[in-house]
Amino acid sequence: MPTQPRTRLVELVILALAIASGFAINWVDTRPNWDDTGITVGLLLLTTGLLAFLAPRRVWLIALAVGVWIPAQAVMKNGVTTGTLSMFLVLLFPLAAAYGALGIRQLTMPGTKTP
Repeated sequence: MPTQPRTRLVELVILALAIASGFAINWVDTRPNWDDTGITVGLLLLTTGLLAFLAPRRVWLIALAVGVWIPAQAVMKNGVTTGTLSMFLVLLFPLAAAYGALGIRQLTMPGTKTP
């Protein structure tokens, strides 16, 4: 079933917000005096969870749009090493938040369908 143009526009706006939010979280995380991993992870979880709750069709894409900036920045800064590749484990946090939000949406809104 094709999506309606308005639904598609809302999904594109939420994806743009996910990209901008992930970029902003990464920017804050790379500041010289910033050393608070807990707040960074919390922002990843909250941002991804909220956006995935609002646009449940492609939660994996929202999770990647928010979370990919931190490992990408590590690879660009230090090159491809075992340590920088392990930074891709950071993506587990936004993925968990996205699918958790999808589960909460399905529990709280049982009448809605999620393709």
